[in-house]
Amino acid sequence: MVQVCGEETLGSKVMKVGDRVRVKESVIIYHHPEHRNQPFDIKGLEGDVLGVVNEWHGRPVSANLPVYVQFSKKFKAHLREDEIEVIS
Repeated sequence: MVQVCGEETLGSKVMKVGDRVRVKESVIIYHHPEHRNQPFDIKGLEGDVLGVVNEWHGRPVSANLPVYVQFSKKFKAHLREDEIEVIS
């Protein structure tokens, strides 16, 4: 089970649960509910940070895609810190 913590440093900003973020780079995904099993670019989509993965069973980890973002009711994704920007 992966434990999600509340914040992650992003450059000089601190990203935390509840922050509104935007995908700033081209990111191709294959699990979008409206484009299932087809390549879909989520650049420009906005969502809310649900969590930042930085520990597992109480031990620190370095996850490849640590930021968990919810874009819509049916669509969530794990992203890298450099793929998104905090907008509010």
